[in-house]
Amino acid sequence: MRLLAVILAMAAAGCASMTAAQQSANCDRTCLYGVLDEYLAALAAKDPSKAPLASDVRYTENNVALKVGDGVWGTIASMGKYDFRFADPEAGGIGFYGVLTEARTAAPYTLRLKVKDKKITEIETIVARPQDSLVPFTTADLTDKPILNEILTPEQRTPRKRMIELADGYFNTLQQNNGQIHTVFDPACNRRENGFQTTNNIGEGASPTMRMGCEEAFKLGYYLFDDRLRSRRFEVIDEERGLVMAAAFIDHAGVIGEYKLTDGRTMNASYRRPHTWCLMETFKIKAGKIEQIEAVFVYVPYRMPSPWTNKEWVKGGFEYE
Repeated sequence: MRLLAVILAMAAAGCASMTAAQQSANCDRTCLYGVLDEYLAALAAKDPSKAPLASDVRYTENNVALKVGDGVWGTIASMGKYDFRFADPEAGGIGFYGVLTEARTAAPYTLRLKVKDKKITEIETIVARPQDSLVPFTTADLTDKPILNEILTPEQRTPRKRMIELADGYFNTLQQNNGQIHTVFDPACNRRENGFQTTNNIGEGASPTMRMGCEEAFKLGYYLFDDRLRSRRFEVIDEERGLVMAAAFIDHAGVIGEYKLTDGRTMNASYRRPHTWCLMETFKIKAGKIEQIEAVFVYVPYRMPSPWTNKEWVKGGFEYE
């Protein structure tokens, strides 16, 4: 009886000390990718009943809360070959970047899923349709980047908390950009936005900032007119691959006209009207440095709130982060 009591006590202690990751280990990386495949197949079939959805699932498309089955579920024609996926078994998160074709056009597409008990509880999507993205660089001609899928050695990995700090530091660097760097870039860092390479791009039509590296334009203070990087969320952390998937908004008040770079040159702001970009952006972090950035974003009304942040209306307007 004494031995039995000891065994039961040890078992209870073991259960009490289980980490969140162990408690959610009923869906590991392979399981999460299986859920993703089921979801994408259901989307392609335009049939939500084929997806493993929780009864209280939440769905947004381009920052608007919709019923699953609405929006792109009714217009999708096919999914392209581009398939950049990653997973966060500890938190039950899945990230995906692909190309989605509707009736006439293909568009960069990003997806975030939250899984609990092998059921999808959250679906967040952005479809950067060329005809309404209002950016001069949107292309669905996306190819795989091996650097994003590289599995890091234990020595190359960065602690989870530090990965979030580096991604958040990128947003701090971009917000009211004045030349100060609040993160750490790899010298070979590259960025791709809406399928278009926006750093180290020497191709025809590339702007001066697109010809620069990740850090160079920030050091010059090119993005001073990015007034706010708000409602930041860091939703999927893939430690094995060194990936952090973030969601945020970039607000442009439109009040900055002429301004000076840190080297003394005078510039004119790109945006002279109030508007906002809604984005989902993933950072590849290796050995404590940002090595690659993949982003999809769309235009939304100025200061549009997020359905995911649950802020309340206050006197005089909406309370923003």
